[in-house]
Amino acid sequence: MDYFEIGQKIRKYRKEKGLSQEQLAEKVNISVTHMSHIETANTKLSLPVLVDIATVLQVQTDELLFGSRSQGSAALLMQIIQDCTAEQVDMIVELAKTVKNKFPHR
Repeated sequence: MDYFEIGQKIRKYRKEKGLSQEQLAEKVNISVTHMSHIETANTKLSLPVLVDIATVLQVQTDELLFGSRSQGSAALLMQIIQDCTAEQVDMIVELAKTVKNKFPHR
């Protein structure tokens, strides 16, 4: 997990919302120092703090962790596939192709 990238995404969304570090820290109920350390990756953030930050910034946690919901979904799919046999992976791939083909391309 790249905590620097997570911190940079938090900073980006915070600035988009027009919030200072102080304002975000207050809304999340953490110290300004802790908020600064999260954004600069000088500390690891806990799951409850990550969820609180995402809630205040009105973004999905996947967006903070992976960059976007689709990237988060792809990471989850990769995690699932890692524990599968070759036959199961083939079945999942065929299923994914079938589902994809059922929906119009946008």
